[in-house]
Amino acid sequence: MTHDKRIKSLKITIIASAGVALFMFASLFTPLREVMSFFLDLVHMPLDGAQSLSRDTEEVLTAISAGIFFGFCVLLWQVTTEVYVKDPLLGRRMILSSVIAWFVIDTTGSLIVGAWMNGILNTVFLIALISPVLRQQEKLQVDMV
Repeated sequence: MTHDKRIKSLKITIIASAGVALFMFASLFTPLREVMSFFLDLVHMPLDGAQSLSRDTEEVLTAISAGIFFGFCVLLWQVTTEVYVKDPLLGRRMILSSVIAWFVIDTTGSLIVGAWMNGILNTVFLIALISPVLRQQEKLQVDMV
């Protein structure tokens, strides 16, 4: 995979992630609330209707999470387009450290509260975000030999 393709792959994943954050935000004031309630029930398997976006606490935590997640996507976009493009090693370190930090905290917290399905979904995003920069490392090791 060329450096340009790695950048394109990162951008696509970042846009998809930002879309999830905007979906979370929109669920606070649109009919997407029902979809978000289904998602909350899904990550807490089994699908039994026990979880929903229905309390003030859930709403404010969704608002905070959506804002932080969207901000994280903006930051990843800037690191990808301003740093990783020019300095792949520095960009790689920045992307890996921030994505792994998110993954460990989000997934561990999800598992603690019984939302194991969110851990699976997080793993999909983790792979999509780090595989392009890990491929960069493989290329650098080959070039150095």
